[in-house]
Amino acid sequence: MGQKVHPHGFRLGYIYTWNSKWYADKNYTEQLHEDLRIRRSIERMLPDAGISRVEIERNANQITVSIHTARPGIVIGRGGQRVDELRGRLEKTSGRRVRVNINEVRLPEIEAPLVARAVAEQIERRVSHRRAIKQAALRAMQRGAQGVRIRIAGRLGGSDMSRRDQERQGRVPLHTLKADVDYGTAEARTTLGRIGVKVWIYKGDKISERTAPPVSALEKARAASGEPQAGGVAAPGGPDQPSEASAEAAAAEPPPEPAQRESGDATA
Repeated sequence: MGQKVHPHGFRLGYIYTWNSKWYADKNYTEQLHEDLRIRRSIERMLPDAGISRVEIERNANQITVSIHTARPGIVIGRGGQRVDELRGRLEKTSGRRVRVNINEVRLPEIEAPLVARAVAEQIERRVSHRRAIKQAALRAMQRGAQGVRIRIAGRLGGSDMSRRDQERQGRVPLHTLKADVDYGTAEARTTLGRIGVKVWIYKGDKISERTAPPVSALEKARAASGEPQAGGVAAPGGPDQPSEASAEAAAAEPPPEPAQRESGDATA
């Protein structure tokens, strides 16, 4: 079932975390719909900003919205005018104080939502779908991705019946929990109908804290002081095992001379 599950939801709590970080007991539904309205408002106000994801955190007094974008200058605007306008609209939507953080995406070529949106825009401009998905996959592989899969479906090339096409390079392990697989979708609105775009990008493996063996404080102290570990083997340079420098110095010293016999009266 690895091909049927959302890659982010499948790895939540293991290598990924939630985009909405808050807890609610009774008004959970209201806050959930408020998050949806906030994300929808950001997408409508900044359609050309290259936003990959939006994180929302809540506390008792304010809402913190972190926007990850490939074009931070468009989000901020001249003199911060656009981000101030966005903050005012979000405060009006939520009725609470809102703080906006702008985070720049360094490699937009390997961000799945941005790649899917770029492919959809090219299809809307009547670029060949085969060329669009092949170039997008090639750029992602050149920027460090270990695997890419792009799938499109709809009335491709103006055909009467919908069909599906895909481009695949490298490997995309969907069943491996430690695999960092980014996923994004987009829609291309054409005169013949909508064409769906799905993108999977494999960026390598992430080591979760749950998979690393635990190290106790006693073992850390022993390793720092050079005491023998649980197996009875001392750390290099510890008190039970001389260091290489001390061993070389001992080998370089000349052997001690035999003690001379004291001269004296040996008569009985």
